[in-house]
Amino acid sequence: MHMTVWRNRKPLEREMQENTQDGTPGSWFRVTIPCGIQYDKTWLMNSIQSHCGVPFTPVDFHFMHNGAQFFVQEASTASALMDVSNKICDEESRKILVFVSPSAVPYSVRDKLKPEEMEQLKLTLSKRFDVSQQALDLQRLRVDPGLLGHGIDIILNRRNCVAATLQIIEKNFPELLSLNLSSNKLYQLDGLSDILQMAPTVKILNLSKNKLKSVWELSKMKGLKLEELWLQGNPLCGTFPDWSTYVRAIRECFPKLLCLLSDYENHCLVLMSDGQELPSPIIIDVDTPYVIKPCKESYKGSETLKSLVLQFLQQYYLIHDCGDRQHLLGAYHEEACFSLTIPFHSEDAAISSLCEYFKDSRNMKKLKDPHLRVQLLKHTKRDIVHTLCVLPKTQHDFSSFVVDMWFQTEMMLCFSVNGVFKEVEGSSQGCVRAFTRTFIATPASYSSLCIVNDELFVRDASPSETQSAFSIPMPTPSSLSQEQQEMVQAFSTLSGMKLEWSQKCLQDNEWNYTRAGHVFSMLKTEGKIPEEAFKEIP
Repeated sequence: MHMTVWRNRKPLEREMQENTQDGTPGSWFRVTIPCGIQYDKTWLMNSIQSHCGVPFTPVDFHFMHNGAQFFVQEASTASALMDVSNKICDEESRKILVFVSPSAVPYSVRDKLKPEEMEQLKLTLSKRFDVSQQALDLQRLRVDPGLLGHGIDIILNRRNCVAATLQIIEKNFPELLSLNLSSNKLYQLDGLSDILQMAPTVKILNLSKNKLKSVWELSKMKGLKLEELWLQGNPLCGTFPDWSTYVRAIRECFPKLLCLLSDYENHCLVLMSDGQELPSPIIIDVDTPYVIKPCKESYKGSETLKSLVLQFLQQYYLIHDCGDRQHLLGAYHEEACFSLTIPFHSEDAAISSLCEYFKDSRNMKKLKDPHLRVQLLKHTKRDIVHTLCVLPKTQHDFSSFVVDMWFQTEMMLCFSVNGVFKEVEGSSQGCVRAFTRTFIATPASYSSLCIVNDELFVRDASPSETQSAFSIPMPTPSSLSQEQQEMVQAFSTLSGMKLEWSQKCLQDNEWNYTRAGHVFSMLKTEGKIPEEAFKEIP
């Protein structure tokens, strides 16, 4: 059944005469789409425009209750929009209604900033813009001295203020990546729905310390390709029954989100891997003392797990040091996460012997660029292995390894390894480094492990560590060349096998170190190498 949008269709001219303000005939019309909140704004507006016989510019688009609403000028545009009703169908073949009615002048037009006010706002925003990071800091904008000194009251809950701000951003900061709107007492985000069109490049949005009470407000910006979102200090953080429900609601608005900073219940920082929900966070109440209960180790299972972890480390570092680290792809989960840190400040990079590691180092305390922090957190196994491949080539001293398994469940194993390695190529050839590596892994096939999180810390080795590195004496078979002797020693160190077994493995593979490493890994995984082939590990 066709529904009329006006009960009594009077001539549009008469409607315009009756809708007056300050004695001047008005020409504004309100367009309402019932249940419009369930549709993507871009899709909805493109659909309406494609079915409308007259091009139009929507003013003050916003979601309200379950609907969507905007304003247009001119009776001809209003009449054309009336005819769009019932002509658009959504994915479930439901017809979309469009209601049109006369309106007073929209707030953003009626209260539009004067040219001199726009110029001062532009100057204020320019002072708050960081060109190097493409970041705009608008926190506590209302009390900015440059605005208060000129009697300009910018309240970002008002559509006219948000519209003016977005206009300046669109024209002057077209490649904006980070937008900080914290501490602005925001309780609704109606005006920010236009950010999709006017600042589509924004990846980082800070809405912390505002008054947002519902994720429904965030849905008004649905479609923005955010990678990092700050929500601390908003009432909405405590409106969900559990953590997973909260995360799903946020991801429905921003599916590409990598990093969510929130205070769900209490204070916590959550880093999210692409497309994966995380388990409930460990909550720390900062106002009261807390105790972390130790995880009890089962003696019965400890030896099995010890063997599994040591076997994994032997295989991992054998492949890592053999030359082609692309073969480490099989050790990582498809959506694994990796970070690297080194213990020095950026201003020391040029003189530090660790400069080869500096470009990939991620220190949240020192790194000020939030976008770079996300970039340096490597996601997906291909990005991780690519990063590992460009790091200096190494030889690890397995005899130096100190391994600690500090948490375990049926589906997760957390362990750390400390030790030393030396670089074998480049300007730092022969330099000894110390490292700490923390792995979080899940069970995989053939009694092996799959890495889901990998954190590596590298530093210069101390004099004592350098002196003791690679110091375990090994007999040298006299029948081998110097190069072959070094290969046997290196293979024995990395594989954990005795010298004679390492020599046999290399000889069987025609002294091809890489091939021997692959064969060793395969046979070890299948349990085909006898126990007597291995050295005892203290």
